[in-house]
Amino acid sequence: MCVTCGCSDDNAKISYPQNQAVIISSHGDEHHHTHTLPDGTIINHSHSHDTINNTSEIHAKIHNTTISLEQDILAKNNLIAAQNRGWFKGRNILALNLMSSPGSGKTTLLTRTINDLKNKLTISVIEGDQETINDAKKIEATGCKVVQINTGTGCHLDALMIEKGLQQLNPELDSIVMIENVGNLVCPALFDLGEQAKVTILSVTEGEDKPIKYPHIFKASDVMIITKIDLLPYVQFDVEKCIEYARQVNPSIRIFQLSAVTGTGLEDWYQSLEMGRVNTTGVTPFPP
Repeated sequence: MCVTCGCSDDNAKISYPQNQAVIISSHGDEHHHTHTLPDGTIINHSHSHDTINNTSEIHAKIHNTTISLEQDILAKNNLIAAQNRGWFKGRNILALNLMSSPGSGKTTLLTRTINDLKNKLTISVIEGDQETINDAKKIEATGCKVVQINTGTGCHLDALMIEKGLQQLNPELDSIVMIENVGNLVCPALFDLGEQAKVTILSVTEGEDKPIKYPHIFKASDVMIITKIDLLPYVQFDVEKCIEYARQVNPSIRIFQLSAVTGTGLEDWYQSLEMGRVNTTGVTPFPP
């Protein structure tokens, strides 16, 4: 359970879009409990003591105590993330964590990027959504390798999910792995996945004040991509103000402005991906 937002990812599963086979993620040995509340109500539940997921908040209510486990949960996640990072580095893989609100254009940008660069770069994808394999099917249509991770009620991917996804994806050496996180401007920023860079995507339809309304995700990101700029004549969005806000919370953030529909601005993005693929030694692939 994410103690920051209260979501649960106990039902996370990995899917193969080509045959719709499903693997339920294993979260270790489960422990079953029965509690009787003061009013006589009986609660049955199970949880694992060995994983990031837990039901500590249920215990807190039952035992009339307040327990803060955020630090412990993030520490466990960061340990697995460090292992993922070593796995990527050992295979010379550039891993990018793409984060945004739902509907920002992540999948559209991703499919355009794969199609345009397929003769230059080897790209594979881990897709994160609460339900469906719709986006994985769109990615699969480009010809690249993809696995879908459905988080159930979870609002973000975590390092353990990525570890299991990589086992199924088996990306090639000297390649790029794009991780499309669950649409959310809060929780994904809190969980290190082992990626080399975090990329936050912001559509011009969302409003220029998002960097100061949701500062943590922009502060944690190496890159901000302003998408759908072909719509600027039709929406109220102040690009310069948005950039100003982003640099207030993160002066070193690298910013791209582009349209995945018209192709405007894509060359700068592509060039950075090509340079980043060569430079996977731990140095940020997107210098400001």
